[in-house]
Amino acid sequence: MTDGLTGALTFIAAIGSALVAGVFFAFSSFVMKALARIPPPQGIAAMQSINVAVINPVFMTAFLGTAGVCAALAVVSLFRWHEPGSGCRLVGSLLYPVGTVLATMRFNVPRNDALAVLDPASDEAARLWPRYVTGWTAWNHVRTAAALAAAASFALTLRAR
Repeated sequence: MTDGLTGALTFIAAIGSALVAGVFFAFSSFVMKALARIPPPQGIAAMQSINVAVINPVFMTAFLGTAGVCAALAVVSLFRWHEPGSGCRLVGSLLYPVGTVLATMRFNVPRNDALAVLDPASDEAARLWPRYVTGWTAWNHVRTAAALAAAASFALTLRAR
């Protein structure tokens, strides 16, 4: 892979990681708080709608496309270990897919799937909602921090080059 292509992919990974970190940050800092403040049936219905709407080409390209770029950059980092910034590039390339994609699939998606089958107006849903908000948000904090740290790692890589 040429230096120009590696630099471009690193830049794309930095931007993608930062973009995803921003989306997750919004959820951690105010979206989930707002949903938790309204009556459970409305909060649940809104989150169910969000969980459907998020599966769209724009977000999924940013979310999964960044992971794909990270996979390529991880390989490049190992083969070009001697170059300045390769350690930071490898860290970012691992932080993003593990801390965002894997955490999402392992911790947030199962919660979303369980929420999707609930009737928002049911007593069961109202009972489960506070636990959903707390657990989902805690793992979202992890995703936010991982994506932000990956973006910073890629930025440091570009600076070192």
